Amino acid sequence: MDYSASFWVRHLQLSRHVEGGSFREVYRSPLKADKDCLPPAFRDTRNFSTSIYFLLEQGQFSAFHRIASDELWHFYFGHPLTIYEIEPNGKLIVHKLGNNPVNNESFQCVIKAGSWFASAVEGQGRYSLVGCTVSPGFDFEDFELADFNKLSQQFPEYADLIRRLCRD
Repeated sequence: MDYSASFWVRHLQLSRHVEGGSFREVYRSPLKADKDCLPPAFRDTRNFSTSIYFLLEQGQFSAFHRIASDELWHFYFGHPLTIYEIEPNGKLIVHKLGNNPVNNESFQCVIKAGSWFASAVEGQGRYSLVGCTVSPGFDFEDFELADFNKLSQQFPEYADLIRRLCRD
């Protein structure tokens, strides 16, 4: 069986994602947290959690963005995925999502709420199939796509990385 990227796009019924790559939401908790129970970053009620499949192919990237929730990434299939996280304090963390611990890859990693992050399949990898679980649940109201000029002014030491993984 040829488990190509196009196989997974068809089999999992993935669609294009605004930040890059392909995705499909597979779970949205029916339970909701009231706005009054959530941190101030949330302006409305949120589902307890959401989950998506996410696929990036060689040459694609998930552009720098941030959300108001913690996001747990899970590796499923394909080649390792590199996730770049810039914490609010300016610390850069490079996560390697994959199935080879000898190469410092992890099956899971957490991106903290409010961190800027982007991802790409690097090296000779063809694609990476991963999952993302967000809690409190994802809502586009909590999503901010990075502006290159603003983000590189805030973190000039990472300007080259930001330029490579920004849409504008």
